[in-house]
Amino acid sequence: MNQVIVPVTVKDESGHLVNGLVPKDFTVRENGKKQTLNFFTSDPFALSAAVIFDLGMKDVDVQKVNHTFSALEGVFSPFDEVSIYSYSNAVSQLSSWVAAGQRLSEAFTQLASATGRNNGPPIVDGPFGPQGPVINNVPVQANTPVVTTPAQESHVLNDAVLRAALDLAKRDPARRKVIFIVSDGREYRSNASYRDVLKVLLSNNIMVYAIGVGGSAIPGYNKIERLHLPRFGYSDILPKYASATGGEVVNKLTRTGLEDAYSQLMGDARNQYTLGYITHEPLVGQHNDIEVLVDRPSCRRSSIRPCVDVTAKEGYYAMPPAPSR
Repeated sequence: MNQVIVPVTVKDESGHLVNGLVPKDFTVRENGKKQTLNFFTSDPFALSAAVIFDLGMKDVDVQKVNHTFSALEGVFSPFDEVSIYSYSNAVSQLSSWVAAGQRLSEAFTQLASATGRNNGPPIVDGPFGPQGPVINNVPVQANTPVVTTPAQESHVLNDAVLRAALDLAKRDPARRKVIFIVSDGREYRSNASYRDVLKVLLSNNIMVYAIGVGGSAIPGYNKIERLHLPRFGYSDILPKYASATGGEVVNKLTRTGLEDAYSQLMGDARNQYTLGYITHEPLVGQHNDIEVLVDRPSCRRSSIRPCVDVTAKEGYYAMPPAPSR
């Protein structure tokens, strides 16, 4: 046997959280079979939150984010624990797991001095290139330096999520485990694949919430957000992680929008319905699909205007039983 826990967010057509639901309002299916709930609560949970910042974005976007840290710090309660990570070409953990307070403030203060990449592509050729001015491709100055092509940029978002997920897997299972990403969503040249990272997330009941900034926040960008080109990575991988783990993504262009999104997403992560059931004889390592439905008899259902929007993880990987003590 294996206890399966499923956090669920239920919102109405206006995007507001739906309160007051009871166990009989929910139907949970695993691999198409209805499950009997043995656990239900609508109480908020303390969070173990891994916060990941993308320093590979344009510097103008990084600086915009840097000015919102006081608002982000304010959404955490003294009962939460937080660790901060950053990435661009590589992943760094900027703070160990700390509660909201002085040590967390110091970590945000340190991060506030970070910079992003140049706001334009590097100049490697032409009259303003590193070789100096040219006329008809002939250098004007003698002893012209050799042109050096800059190292290829990486955006190792997968590696950052994996690092945070492995750390979260060691935290107290009684807490709600979330990864909170502020990024343009670009993924390129990670060592870890999306599939492998997702397996770690689903095996440890970790949800991904994200704020898309920069290019991903531009209206119309969602039309190509799942674009994956060989050798070029993902243009925006954030929606894939959020959808699979039961989290959310919101895209914001302004500082005020970012600050509002912090409060919205952390509130949604904390205030969910939590369902549980026992699954029998799961195969270790096997992926099991989960579907959560909410019954609201007073609603007029249609495929165009559903009564409620239900968000939950798409499944889980069965883990070996915990050793007896």
